[in-house]
Amino acid sequence: MGLRAFIRRAINYVFFRVMYDTERHNGIGELLEILGSIINGFALPLKAEHKRFLVRALIPLHKVKSVSVFHNQLAYCVTQFVEKDPKMIEPIIMGILRFWPHSSSPKQILFLNELEDLLELTQPSEFTKIAPPLFDRINQCIDSPHFQVAERTLFLWNNEYIVSLIAQNRQIILPIVASTLAKNAEKHWNATVTSLTVNVLKLFVEMDKNFYKDCRDQVAQKEKEREEIKQKRLKAWADIEKEANAADVL
Repeated sequence: MGLRAFIRRAINYVFFRVMYDTERHNGIGELLEILGSIINGFALPLKAEHKRFLVRALIPLHKVKSVSVFHNQLAYCVTQFVEKDPKMIEPIIMGILRFWPHSSSPKQILFLNELEDLLELTQPSEFTKIAPPLFDRINQCIDSPHFQVAERTLFLWNNEYIVSLIAQNRQIILPIVASTLAKNAEKHWNATVTSLTVNVLKLFVEMDKNFYKDCRDQVAQKEKEREEIKQKRLKAWADIEKEANAADVL
């Protein structure tokens, strides 16, 4: 017990080296397993140094190139913090979104798995705080060109607890995802993604039919406005080309 603080500092130093220097260490997974046991023994309320350790050392580990090697252990440590203190969900989710792997589909699927585990531990009051930025990212994942990313994202709606959180915050969430869901349901090339999208839309209809209709009408109106702007630009370019051709003739 007396050496725990020293062990944490030593592990902290290794993590910093991996994040900011070498990006390689063969024992990260094992260190995280030890750390998981230490976090499990943290007293409540959490000390400020423990919260700093989470924000400065654990969450930034998500950006390491080799995160897939130790992601299970990392996700376990992070979820331990939420189990200890539900209010830690906000800095954790915001940190994960900050280090989101934009160019790696396999890592995005890992992160989505972690997000689902975290959302299962999220209190409704805390979910409301993180819903807008979280569903901005989820919306981008639904719109991903990689079908497995879109598929895994839509599977979030198979979780009853997450659906209940979404239902309570549908006024915030539906306007964010409505356009992408409508596009996927009509045009996506993958049959599974299309089917899952239709199921999600049905859930939103069941939650609030009138609000869903309003959002759908807004999406249609925006699409119409975008098409009108596109046609105006095309006409403007056609007029410019016509004038240029006339000048060449003269």
